[in-house]
Order: sequence, then structure tokens, then C-alpha cells
Amino acid sequence: MAFYKDERLALFIDGANLYTAARSVGLEIDFRKLLKEFQTRGRLVRASYYTALVENDDYSPIRPLVDWLAYNGFHVVKKPAREFVDRDGRKRVRGNMDVELAVDMLEAAGWADHIVLFSGNGDFRRLVEAVKARGVRVSVVSTMNASPPMISDDLRREADTFIELVDLGELIARPRRETSETQDEGHSED
Repeated sequence: MAFYKDERLALFIDGANLYTAARSVGLEIDFRKLLKEFQTRGRLVRASYYTALVENDDYSPIRPLVDWLAYNGFHVVKKPAREFVDRDGRKRVRGNMDVELAVDMLEAAGWADHIVLFSGNGDFRRLVEAVKARGVRVSVVSTMNASPPMISDDLRREADTFIELVDLGELIARPRRETSETQDEGHSED
């Protein structure tokens, strides 16, 4: 994975996609560590995080993260999620940030040398192709280590570099918490 100290670097984080990918491989992302890691890899110009929020909920579990990110060096792009009831009468939430991320990433192609996209969403394949056509290198971070893999084959092939999320784990994730099962493995009852 080639990063150059003098290149202008931009991160684009599909919040929901990264959360799902990280969870599928047992990682909890530490966004402070993520930011510091990429600041060492180049001149980090912008780190953008995209998410949809349910506005009428009294408490949203994502809101404290979004607030923290906004105060700690991330450009947070959010919009209200839409609630609806499916055919089976279950309450569902839909919030898609693909268009916002795509527009911002195309604009960044005018000033960035290298873009890192944290998403495995195959809908971004054409976006990556368009950004590369503007002379910008694109790395994609997701995982093949989930079942099923969280990265689209088309997106992985289109990227200049695919970065396995698990390989970044030690650099950008919180240490794994020991569960009672792993704690018990180290103790014997002899």
C-alpha cells in the first residue's frame, strides 16, 4: 500500500458500511487512531464521515459519535433518515448517503492526490473510475474476511489499492475486549 508523505490525502468514510464491515470482523474503530494513522501517511487535507440519522428519536446511539467526530477533526455529512413501515408491518429506517459522498469525492478529485474510500459498496465502482480518470489514486478499505465478503468484486478491481480492514485493525481499532469465555480459557480448575 503506497502512500507518499507529500501527497494531499482525503478520507471518505461511508459510516454505515464501515460500521457493518468492522463489526463483521470483530473490530471497533477508534476514530482518533484512524485520523492519526492517516495523518502519518500523507498531508491529510480532509476526513469526511457520512451518515443518516433518525431525527425524531429521543436517543440515537450514533449521535454521540457524530458529535465527537465533528469536534475532533472530521467533516461530518449527515441527513435525516426516513422511517417507514414495510409490508409485514415492521418499522424500518432508510438513509442513503451515496449521492452526497459521490458528489464530494468528485469535487475532491480537483485538489486531492490520493483518496481513501472506506466502503465496500459496489455502487461506488463508477465513482472510483471517474475519480481515477482525473488523475487521483484511489484506495478502498473494506473486508474480504467476512461471510459474505463486505467488498464488491467490481469495486475492489476498480480501486488502485484494496486495503483489508483486518490488516488495519491494530492501527485503527480499539483493543479487543476480553469476554468471559476468553478470560476462562486462561484459567484451569485443577
